[in-house]
Formats: sequence, C-alpha cells, structure tokens
Amino acid sequence: MSLIAVVAGPYTFKARFEAEDAPKTVAKFRSLLPYRERIIHVRWSGEGCWIPLGDLDLGLPFENHTSYPAPGQFLLYPGGISETEILLAYGGVQFASKMGQLAGNHFLTVVEGNENLAALGKLVLWQGAQAIEFKAP
Repeated sequence: MSLIAVVAGPYTFKARFEAEDAPKTVAKFRSLLPYRERIIHVRWSGEGCWIPLGDLDLGLPFENHTSYPAPGQFLLYPGGISETEILLAYGGVQFASKMGQLAGNHFLTVVEGNENLAALGKLVLWQGAQAIEFKAP
C-alpha cells in the first residue's frame, strides 16, 4: 500500500507514503491505520496544520527530516525538545515550536487534492479543529 486516503474536514486527499526515505516512520504509521484524530492550526510554523500527540513515544529516530516542508508534505516529529506531533504544510512553513526550530520526518506527501490544501488550512484557521482520518483508499 503506497497510497492512502486522507479525509480532513470536508476535503479528501490521496497521499503517497515516502517508504524509501522514511521506512521506520512509514512502518509505524501504517501500523496505526486507520488513524483518526483532530487537526488544528499551527501556532509558530506558518501555513500549516498539526495533530498534537503530547508525550507519545513512537520509538522513532529522525529520518528524512526537514524544517521546511513543501505544501502537501506531512511531517512526524518523534518528540524530544518539544511534544510529538504530525504537521501538514499547506503553504509556507518553517517548522517550529515555542522551543524553537524543529525538524520532522517527511513520511507522507499529498498527490491528489492539492488544490484544496489552502482551503483546508483557512478552514482550520478560521473555523477551528477539524476531524482527520487516514485510511486505505
């Protein structure tokens, strides 16, 4: 399974796992599917949404990590100086927290529905938390 469906608010996206570049992160996330949570707007990073996961320890190392995801890229920050989280860039992002700049594992990339990324971001910004689900297409 290299593609999954991501349903966030009223929008549906197809996304590709980055299994070659982030194999451990992809394997761990696949083991959680179907995954349901709520997505909220970032506080420090720019045009992005995130899923805060608190002290959750997924036992992941850093792999394929970046501080500057492109729109449609999902990062998983495995914890450390800030809480564990998943971030989705919908525009310009410099991944950060109140602790400063962070780098997260780029493990998933939107390949269909990109035209709705900005609309999702604006919906989350102005309307608040939205349901998000990751599942087999």
